Amino acid sequence: MNALTRRHFTQAALALPAAGWLPRAFAQSQGSPGKLLVGYPAGGTLDTTARQLAEAWRKQGRHYIVDNRAGAAGRIASGQLKREKPDASVLLCTQASALTIYPHVYSKLAYDPATDFVPVSPLVIATCALAVSAAVPASVKTLQDYVAWVRATPTGASYASPAAGSVAHFLGWQLSEAGGLKLQHVGYRGSAPAMQDLLGGQIPAYLGFVADFLPYLQQGKLRILAVSGEQRSRFMPAVPSFAEQGFVQIRGAENYGVFAPPGTPEAGVRALHEAMVVASKDPGLRAAFDQVGLEVHTLAPDDYARQIRREREAWGPVVRASGFRSDE
Repeated sequence: MNALTRRHFTQAALALPAAGWLPRAFAQSQGSPGKLLVGYPAGGTLDTTARQLAEAWRKQGRHYIVDNRAGAAGRIASGQLKREKPDASVLLCTQASALTIYPHVYSKLAYDPATDFVPVSPLVIATCALAVSAAVPASVKTLQDYVAWVRATPTGASYASPAAGSVAHFLGWQLSEAGGLKLQHVGYRGSAPAMQDLLGGQIPAYLGFVADFLPYLQQGKLRILAVSGEQRSRFMPAVPSFAEQGFVQIRGAENYGVFAPPGTPEAGVRALHEAMVVASKDPGLRAAFDQVGLEVHTLAPDDYARQIRREREAWGPVVRASGFRSDE
């Protein structure tokens, strides 16, 4: 191939639409499915997110299987991504806090959040909510009531979250600071044991995800005082946000997204993003996420990358001021 022919070939290849990259990106030419790495066990919210995406992609003719590499709060799977080929045969589905909060929390990470991930798109947003249990008097019905009760009741000055180092953990720390409280954080290993203790009245308050509370809303066992989104959650429209109740600095949510290995071609990232946008419109996927209180949401790759950088910068001062670090 002479130089002129090579140049024309290169120009033509670059001009191909992103969809032209799909057969290789989705590992179908060899007849083997691609993999979606998930850093948590089967059955959790992140695992469910990945499996719903894989099913929606299957309907498009794109075949991925979920590969659970549980451990170290998802850091094992995150560290694996950088070792994969940049052909999208292996992708990572993880929470954005692995790139925004973890760098400030963990003294040792097996990955560089700025260089070892190529953001494709978020898929869902998980908003947090503050709930109180039967251990808190029935007269506590608002966030202001809760703050006043904690000030007057030293034994009530604790709150739980699904994990130390999570978004919910640091939203609780912000509430403690903004309310002039001395709340003690209790980190659980997942939402299920925390919810069990909340329902049993063993812990007075729990800052978890909206999805954690939905099965119990109609039972009257919990009082949900605030949500962490900029607006009310459509899953619990009667619950005001922190900002509505005067705590304007307490805003934040987790999102679960897809990331490609470093070096993945731009055309491939665009193709993956387009496939995620199509998947996000799948009625079955949307219905499944509605049932568990997750908002479907996508962003262009560049916009997602900018959002992650902004959030990493914003969480840094919060984590440092909290004094929390982990050597795990």
